[in-house]
Amino acid sequence: MPTVVLEKPGRFVLENTPEPTPPGPGEVLVRIRRVGICGTDLHAFEGTQPFFDYPRILGHELGVEVIAAGREVTHIHPGDLCAVVPYMDCGDCVPCRMGKTNCCSNLDVLGVHVDGGMRDVLVLPAEKLLRSDVMSLEQLALVETLGIGAHAVDRAAIERGETVLLIGAGPIGLSVLTFALLAGARVILLEISARRIEFCKRRYDLFEVISDTADVPSKLHALLGGELPTAVFDATGHAGSMTQAHDYVSNGGRLIYVGITGSRISFDGPAFHRREMTLLGSRNARTVDLQRVIGHIEAGRIDTSPWITHRADPEGMLMDFPSWLDPESGVVKAVLEMA
Repeated sequence: MPTVVLEKPGRFVLENTPEPTPPGPGEVLVRIRRVGICGTDLHAFEGTQPFFDYPRILGHELGVEVIAAGREVTHIHPGDLCAVVPYMDCGDCVPCRMGKTNCCSNLDVLGVHVDGGMRDVLVLPAEKLLRSDVMSLEQLALVETLGIGAHAVDRAAIERGETVLLIGAGPIGLSVLTFALLAGARVILLEISARRIEFCKRRYDLFEVISDTADVPSKLHALLGGELPTAVFDATGHAGSMTQAHDYVSNGGRLIYVGITGSRISFDGPAFHRREMTLLGSRNARTVDLQRVIGHIEAGRIDTSPWITHRADPEGMLMDFPSWLDPESGVVKAVLEMA
């Protein structure tokens, strides 16, 4: 079957790989129709993604069509269109028993730890498919990305009227922005890309935008009457930004790391203690987060139409992918059209 393989950093190849075995009793055979391109994929191409091995079939943001279902599957049927929960958790470890399957001790993520969806067909556990009768394939491929923001905002317990600082307006930052606004927060954006700022100003209800990273605390004080935000989300994955973000949080506030870096992060212990700051890591999403995303899209509370700015088939992606790494190329979200 046609398969896109990231052979090594900087090199995709288009190969024919064996067809999967028929689905087992609790499994489903799906045709991959749309694959969202994530920052994880971009970093894997660059060779900067932590915990990554090559060669790898990328692809964890998936919109799929069901081809066949195992004999024990009753809630999914051939022809159904579904989003995919790409987190293969063990169900038995401490975090799984706590309901935190997103950070399972033995977690395998499609397209990261195990081969993903940049191929024609794939067998998946039926419990990892989330059906929608109204969403398009492209919307279904956006569910996992939006789930990252849904989980982060839920983890931070954002309250209506709370002032939030969001650092970074890439796709993950936009997912945080979407759910922070749904939670009723006042959002200040810290972003240096003029393209991303313009995109956000046109489409989101922002409180203010800071585009100059010099002396950010003073700028926040000026906007907030001498105060600082009670919640700060860093969605950059940049160690310098993640370190500096400690200075932007109010006493008693919390800092949420949504982006991931391969570098060490350090901060001043006395300042952290004096503020009684809470530091949170937010990893992946739970099934309930993705179900919440689907509910919001189906109800019309999330407009996905501006998100997808670039599309390509497998041959086109091999040519276009390097350009998608450039923030000034205007990419918000690129999608691979498999069929």
